Amino acid sequence: MKKILIVEDEERIASLIEINLAAEGYRCICAFDGNAAADLIEKEKFDLILLDIMLPKINGYELLEYIKPLGVPVIFLTAKNKVDDRIKGLKLGADDYISKPFQIGELLARVEAVLRRCGNAERVLSLGDVEVEMKSRVVYKAGAPVELTVKEFDLLVEFMQNKNVALYRDRLYEKVWGEVYMGDTRTLDSHIQRLRKKLGWDNYIKTVFRVGYRLEDGE
Repeated sequence: MKKILIVEDEERIASLIEINLAAEGYRCICAFDGNAAADLIEKEKFDLILLDIMLPKINGYELLEYIKPLGVPVIFLTAKNKVDDRIKGLKLGADDYISKPFQIGELLARVEAVLRRCGNAERVLSLGDVEVEMKSRVVYKAGAPVELTVKEFDLLVEFMQNKNVALYRDRLYEKVWGEVYMGDTRTLDSHIQRLRKKLGWDNYIKTVFRVGYRLEDGE
């Protein structure tokens, strides 16, 4: 059973998360301030940490610096309008972020995706006849290498690690480019169009109306 630490100072939100994750078979422990979280992290081993940014005593950024050497994946919980917080968290090493308020379904999907990719020691991602070698950053299609730009490769990895999950445009842009998303879709859309063309993935990378994109594995 995967063990998740929920670090959230609003007890109502922490309880809601705990109830829903427990219903999915996860074991959850809650901490309501940074000090309590640090004590738990020191004493126990966790498979994932859901980490609020604005916490009493020790904030989420400071905790993330402590967590990083332990190799435990972290999903930041962040206020909806704090775009800079999301960017800073990703640059500091968070594995994902969820904006408040959030849908429970999205939370569960993100938790599952992060646990799946972080718990998988396999350094080769694959879908159909496409293989991605993470360490060497080489992509093959039907055994032949495919030339991708740095951003195209990073986009591909995001899709491969989040199969069947609808990814919002702002999340994709901020994760791959490390910049605040200002609403201009041209850069992201053009990169995805080139990625589709190079991999022959018109039927794999689906456009999700008013949301973004989803990689479907056909399973």
